[in-house]
Amino acid sequence: MRPRADPAWVYAQLLRLHAPAATAPLCVAFSGGADSTALLGLLAELAAVKPRLRALHIDHGLQPQSPLWARAARASCRALGVPFSARRLQLTRRRGQSLEAVARSGRYAALADALRPGEVLLTAHHLEDQLETVLLQLLRGAGLPGLAAMPGVSRLGTGFLLRPLLGLPRAQLRAWVQERGLHWVEDPANADAAFDRNYLRHQVLPGILSRWRGAAGAVARSARHIAAAQELLDGLARTDVARALDGAALSVAALRALPLERRRNALRFWIGQSGRRPPDARRLEEIAVVLLAARVGANPVVSWGPVRVQRHAGRLTLDELQPPAAAFEISWNPRRKARLALPAGQGHLELVPAARGLIDAALLPAQITVRTRRGGERLRPRVGGPSRTLKRLLQDESVSLSERRHLPLLFAGDELLAAGDLWVDARWQPGAKSARRLRLIWHRPA
Repeated sequence: MRPRADPAWVYAQLLRLHAPAATAPLCVAFSGGADSTALLGLLAELAAVKPRLRALHIDHGLQPQSPLWARAARASCRALGVPFSARRLQLTRRRGQSLEAVARSGRYAALADALRPGEVLLTAHHLEDQLETVLLQLLRGAGLPGLAAMPGVSRLGTGFLLRPLLGLPRAQLRAWVQERGLHWVEDPANADAAFDRNYLRHQVLPGILSRWRGAAGAVARSARHIAAAQELLDGLARTDVARALDGAALSVAALRALPLERRRNALRFWIGQSGRRPPDARRLEEIAVVLLAARVGANPVVSWGPVRVQRHAGRLTLDELQPPAAAFEISWNPRRKARLALPAGQGHLELVPAARGLIDAALLPAQITVRTRRGGERLRPRVGGPSRTLKRLLQDESVSLSERRHLPLLFAGDELLAAGDLWVDARWQPGAKSARRLRLIWHRPA
């Protein structure tokens, strides 16, 4: 079917992109501009759609007059007979962040949060928007996922986002709105060439489109070819990741067996599948090469934003950066009190009688110091065995990094008595004639 600004054509696109849209409630991301007014107006003309249609306006709060635009958007919806609601954002831009990126992230987060169960979100992105997106991604050095530009359908939160107008040029949408006599508002920020997309739209694209009139359609086709290639790469990555999975982590040995390009592809896919933003090319290279080549026991980390990938015990783990465990040092008289609560929510210790306990009650001092690790600690875990560093013991036993962060150490003076409930120094262990044995239990934090 030839692309055209027609209610029947738009409805056909909805069904092609997402069959459940035939009966699902629909929510239009409605700025009040010409493009979103065209989308809302086209859908409102469909008797099968209008009863389950609503508009949602996001006020970024970046312009003093933005409340006026929200009121104008409400009036437009009233004229179309479509329910309207609005949300106002409180955006915070950190140093080095693009205002465009912060606004976009905040807008999509608000839209996802506002979606009702089973509801489908629709945006009015069109052919020139797709051209701008591809060119911006190209100028930023994006890989295939970026050059594939905006898909017609994607996940958003627990629901779906559809872009049914991607095949239509902006001029058709403007003409349709004008023919219907619909009112729209222009955000003056859209003319501010300080923003990359606006500069491209007003300063660069007119020259391109005057020379190559079919550029928008041609670039959109290229984006579709790139998206198809990315699907093939995702399929390969899915297979490679499945072979390398070790629980939720990836096996270092399995990843190193892959050619470098497939290794990068698998890592990017694994991170993206977790719902986290993949790293830039430099950090991805650090993970694929430097981190995987690190010596055993080094536990190197590559992080970006709040996300980190860490190598530990032959596995790569993916999680969020955690604040360091709170350091503490407290005294404990275990003869008077068998249970000790640790500070900062790091669990508690308990001494209980046990036939096979590893502590001789007669050797237990009246005063024990309990503190967190500082480095350089040693103990002899076996009678007659060598003294070993705590760091090496933790590495050899593949103790999780999270557990290491919180591990409480028990000292008698300067002598390490026990490391949590993992090891007890040989000097405090019971002999054949020991009358009473104790077991130390560390109740770990949740």
